[in-house]
Amino acid sequence: MTPPPARRRRGGAPERSYPRRGSVRRAQMITTYGVGSLVAVDNESFIVSGTDSWNISEAPTIHEHRLARVLGVKSFRLPPASDDTSKDGVRVRRFPLWHSCPNCNALQHVRGFNSPQGKNECGDCDEELVPSRFVMACAQGHIDDFPYWKWAHRSNRQEGDSGFCGGEMRLRTSGKTASLRSILISCTCGIPEVSMEGAFRRQALSGLKVFCSGRRPWLKDAPAEHCSETPRTLQRGSSVAWQPIVKTALSIPPWSDGLAARLDMHWDTLRDMPDEEIRIYLKVLGLQENYDFPFDKVLALLEAENHEDVAPDQEQGRDHAYVALRKQEYERLSEGQPESDSDHEEQFICEPPRSSASALTPYGVTGPMLVKRLREVRALKAFSRVDTPDTHADVHEAPLSLAPMDWLPAMEVQGEGVFLRLDEQRLDSWARSAAVAARVERIRNNHLRMLRKRAQDAQLIPDSPASPRMVLLHTLAHALINEWSLDGGYPAASLRERLYADDTMAGMLICTATSDSAGSLGGLVAQGEPDRLEPALHSALMRARWCSADPLCVESHASGVGGINLAACHACVLLPETSCEHNNGLLDRALLIGTPEDPSIGFFHEALQL
Repeated sequence: MTPPPARRRRGGAPERSYPRRGSVRRAQMITTYGVGSLVAVDNESFIVSGTDSWNISEAPTIHEHRLARVLGVKSFRLPPASDDTSKDGVRVRRFPLWHSCPNCNALQHVRGFNSPQGKNECGDCDEELVPSRFVMACAQGHIDDFPYWKWAHRSNRQEGDSGFCGGEMRLRTSGKTASLRSILISCTCGIPEVSMEGAFRRQALSGLKVFCSGRRPWLKDAPAEHCSETPRTLQRGSSVAWQPIVKTALSIPPWSDGLAARLDMHWDTLRDMPDEEIRIYLKVLGLQENYDFPFDKVLALLEAENHEDVAPDQEQGRDHAYVALRKQEYERLSEGQPESDSDHEEQFICEPPRSSASALTPYGVTGPMLVKRLREVRALKAFSRVDTPDTHADVHEAPLSLAPMDWLPAMEVQGEGVFLRLDEQRLDSWARSAAVAARVERIRNNHLRMLRKRAQDAQLIPDSPASPRMVLLHTLAHALINEWSLDGGYPAASLRERLYADDTMAGMLICTATSDSAGSLGGLVAQGEPDRLEPALHSALMRARWCSADPLCVESHASGVGGINLAACHACVLLPETSCEHNNGLLDRALLIGTPEDPSIGFFHEALQL
């Protein structure tokens, strides 16, 4: 038998690189590696510090007046970037603090290894330390090191034990399997060796009388909070260890031409001025900045701001404000903004297609619009742990800073899209069907059950948005994105949906998801022309009639997290999570094409028979 090759010891990083420097894209600071998230740099692990520790002196300002007003901030800032010469950047702190040595198997706090300055090595073996794979967190956003000592000594603890036996912990892997059973922990005090099997059970830590420590290590000098939540064991890289709560808005007229951004510092002054004084003020300001401030456009901005129907400080005002943002966007997308009436700084161009849309009438699709220029701002409001912020789920929002800040980290996406509406009269007639209502009611009941389970206050359970109109539009958007990814050459993750569904709206916008994704040079807009949209829509619906998981998929009584889907799986209509607004929930392709037993419940059933 040939012996394994000798293990090569990796050299430590030079002292000048301590603390370590890593790099992520600015967009990832909103969606993947935001405040409070765990990021791996080489063989080390860190937690991203709060925004009050960021150096944003060189970070560009992002203006989106409508979204800033709803979130209660003055502006947004692009996450700072840094290079080898600048001091600008995002700060991180080492976490978790418990490490193990792969050579001597020592398991302890990182301070106990006596590492050389500027290196993260075992002082005895000169081997690079391995951060703990496991942490514990709770639904309130607190996070701490996994209690290895209590886990290993759970069968030998005596009443009144302070938690220290004087022994040294050891962690090794048996290598027999890839499961938790092969991760073994021991102590030199003589206790039997135990595995990590069972550590992920919901009540695993509470059975050991391990309570949440209330720690917030991403916030510098933050005191521990009292917390009654039961902590859960998580893997350090688990997706539920950090879930961003992102709020978005489109830049629409009259705020989309750059004028509002130039007047950002002057709104409080202009708001209280009479018209004639505003005219004089703008002339003086224009001479100072060498820019023409049109008097009529400024008045239109002031009037639009005064008539905004938002109330973020009232009870349930923020939810109402988000709905108001969507309604404003829906009206503007339906009305359009011709390119001929816009200047070169206009960030919103929306026009009807050149050819007739009569071919879409049998499908109930009305008013297609080509969004040739689009700007979307995505702001990181907070984050959650353990509980996923699903559709309308009431999760705890962990703060980004210890003290309230007047800005939030955000990113902007410049792209394009296609806006579609459905015939509301036909929708209402279809939704009155008893079979349709019964399927949606099943989704709604499952969603309400999940919301009640996650609600922090039993008296304030949010309502489910599930309705025939919403589920239909959502599923249709997924089917179209999948079709365009197959026929048009777009990766599904490069497209994103934006739904407009309530009693007064019945539309959807499919747009580019990121500024560097495929399909941002006019290709997506071309898909909205009726001569290409009609065959794509027909193909998407025909493809939805059969799933490789049928008949299990179409006959499913509940699927997805919490059972909030019916006929929906990864083989038919599910998308990458970055493309879906509702985390792949509230979907049912039977509402598109019907079921084998009752094809009439499909909204497009008659169109497919033509």
